[in-house]
Amino acid sequence: MPDYDLRACRKLMRGGSKSFFAASLLLPSRICAPASALYAFCRLADDAIDLGHDPAAEMAGLRQRLDAVYDGRPGPQQEDRALAHVVHRFGIPRLLLDALLEGFLWDAQGRHYDTLEQVQDYGARVAGTVGAMMALVMGAPSPRALARACELGVAMQLTNIARDVGEDARNGRLYLPRDWLREAGVDPEAWLRNPRFDAAIAGVVQRLLQAADALYQRAEHGVAELPRDCRSAILAARLVYAEIGVQLQREGLDSVSRRTVVSKRRKLALIARAARASLRSPVPLVGVPALPAVQYLVDAAASLPSTHFEPAWVPPQRSFDERVAWVIDLFERQVAQGRAYR
Repeated sequence: MPDYDLRACRKLMRGGSKSFFAASLLLPSRICAPASALYAFCRLADDAIDLGHDPAAEMAGLRQRLDAVYDGRPGPQQEDRALAHVVHRFGIPRLLLDALLEGFLWDAQGRHYDTLEQVQDYGARVAGTVGAMMALVMGAPSPRALARACELGVAMQLTNIARDVGEDARNGRLYLPRDWLREAGVDPEAWLRNPRFDAAIAGVVQRLLQAADALYQRAEHGVAELPRDCRSAILAARLVYAEIGVQLQREGLDSVSRRTVVSKRRKLALIARAARASLRSPVPLVGVPALPAVQYLVDAAASLPSTHFEPAWVPPQRSFDERVAWVIDLFERQVAQGRAYR
C-alpha cells in the first residue's frame, strides 16, 4: 500500500473518530495499515448513504467504486486505492463489503425488524462483516474463527441496541424486535411517538441482553482461533463490552431515560481478568454451527485464502492497558457506524 494512501486513510480516521484512531494503534503492525484502509472506506460509505439526499443513488455509486476496486482499477480516491490493496492482499470477498453497505442502506430506509432473527440479520451486516474482515486481516480465516468473529460483532450490536433504546426512539428508530414488544403488550408505533420506560420495555431489553450473552459466550471460545498477539485485547474487548449489559441490568434495564456507562475502575478489573485468562490455553468451540444470520458471511470469507501483509508504518509501543482500552473503542465505533445520527 503506498504510504501516501495510508496517510490519507489515517488522516480520515484521526479526523473522523479520535477514539477509533487511538484504538488502531494497539493492533500488531501487520494489522494497522489494512485496518485503517477498511475503516476509511467504511466511514466514507456510511457518510455518503446517511447524509446523502438519495441513499439509493449513493449506494449505486459506492457499488461502482467497489466494482473498480475489485477489478484492480480503483479510482483516484486514496481510500479506494488503499482498499484495493487490502482486499486483494487479504482475499476479502466482495460480499462482505456489499453486505456492510446494505446494512447502512437499511438504516437510511428506516427498516422495521419484527423478530430477533431480523435484528440479527441487521447486526450481521453492520457489525458481523467487520468481524469477518478483521479476522481475515489478523490471519484467522478458518470457518470457526470467522463464525465466532461475526458472532462477536452481532453480540456487540445487540448490546448497542439494548443500551440505546431511548436515543434511537428519539431519532425515530426502533431496533428492538417488534414481535417481542407486541407480546409484552406494547404497540411499537404508539411507543415510538411517546417513548417511555416501564416493566414491559425492561422485559424486552432483558431478552435482547440474554441473546447477546449467548453470542458472547461463543465468541470467547473464538479467541483460541486468533494469533497470540491479538488474543488479550480481543478478550478484554469482549468482556468490557458485555459488561455494558451487566451494568444496564444493575440500573433496572432503563435505557430509555439514561445511557449506561461502565466505570473506568470496572473496565480495569476486566482488563486484568483478560490478561490473566490469555495466559491459559484457550479452548476452541468445536461442532457448533455459525449463527444463521452470519453463515453466508462465513461461507464467503472462508472460500478465499488469507495472506499476511507487513506495512512500512510501525505503531508506537503502548502499555497493555492502553492498548486494550483502545481496542474497546475500536469495536464500539465499528458496531455503531450504521446507526450514527448526524
